[in-house]
Amino acid sequence: MTIISLARPEIVAMKPYSSARKEAPGYGILLNANESPWPLLINASLDGAGPASGLNRYPDPQPRELVASFANLYGVPKEQVLVTRGSDEGIDLLTRVFCRAGKDAIAQCPPTFGMYRIAAQTQGVDIISVPRLASNDFRMDRDGLLETLENDRRIRLIFLTSPNNPTGDIIEQTFLRDLLQAAVGKAIIVIDEAYIEFSQQASATDLIDRYENLVVLRTLSKAWGAAGLRCGAVLAPEEVISLLLRIIAPYPLASPVISLAQRMLADGMSDRQQRMLKDVQENKKRLLSLLAGRSFITNIWPGEANFVLLQVCEAEDLLSFCAGRGVILRGYPSEPLLEGCIRISVGSKHELSVLKSALDDWEAR
Repeated sequence: MTIISLARPEIVAMKPYSSARKEAPGYGILLNANESPWPLLINASLDGAGPASGLNRYPDPQPRELVASFANLYGVPKEQVLVTRGSDEGIDLLTRVFCRAGKDAIAQCPPTFGMYRIAAQTQGVDIISVPRLASNDFRMDRDGLLETLENDRRIRLIFLTSPNNPTGDIIEQTFLRDLLQAAVGKAIIVIDEAYIEFSQQASATDLIDRYENLVVLRTLSKAWGAAGLRCGAVLAPEEVISLLLRIIAPYPLASPVISLAQRMLADGMSDRQQRMLKDVQENKKRLLSLLAGRSFITNIWPGEANFVLLQVCEAEDLLSFCAGRGVILRGYPSEPLLEGCIRISVGSKHELSVLKSALDDWEAR
């Protein structure tokens, strides 16, 4: 059994849409895509990225230079890279390719990133939840997940996040290998590594060549400080990438996004990124310090990402109180497992100072 056998038969049989830019290169006398021969927006600066020329032309569906940059960054062959609009598009594409409405299911381990659930509900597939163990610092129920995979043949995708959002814990490589082996011929394991750069954990990308049922999601939104670009990548065996290419939008990334993403991944930027990651690490220590010993905090989960999860008394009132002082935190009123919990992102020194003042006022009220 190959990985193709896990995909929806109608997707495997589908003849993908072939865009004009996919059929022919984007240079020469371009009379094949019904584009305007002239751009209206001329000499528009993209934050120093140069003029926004060529907006009258469609961009490359999968820009070769950007694909190569992602391949180099993540240490995989170009054939194992699909550039997407953030990680969200990768989640949606995977669900549509591998899950049949009314027949298949995804598995997740809540509390976790909510878009796995949204993608499944949109596709009309069931959601099998294996809740994390609140009594054990929200660690995954490993035995429960393996048992669920063994007993429920509907599962086609298992979405896991490392570090997890919002608990911040990581997936140990030993367990990941056990899960991948158990899922051979049954399901694809999707590891969302949106926050991996903030941790000391090695990426799961090293395992892609060993397991045809492994997919890794990466993004420029977090550790590269480029959430506004909406640019990420799916890293997977070539067979999986070929299936995703059948249904992805003809031109997923806008030309300005491609240009700025290339600048983000240019030589020298990695040094700036490392300095930023160091600053985040130092400010996380400041955040934990200003939270320590607060009478209204009943539990803290530091995690290994650029946020901290805490449990507090009167969570909704605290969120409103801070918002009234211009400090916006994240609450989880609709997640039963996170009752009374608040997530705080690591901010700048100034932002943490304002947060401290708000918490001081709350505690002294």
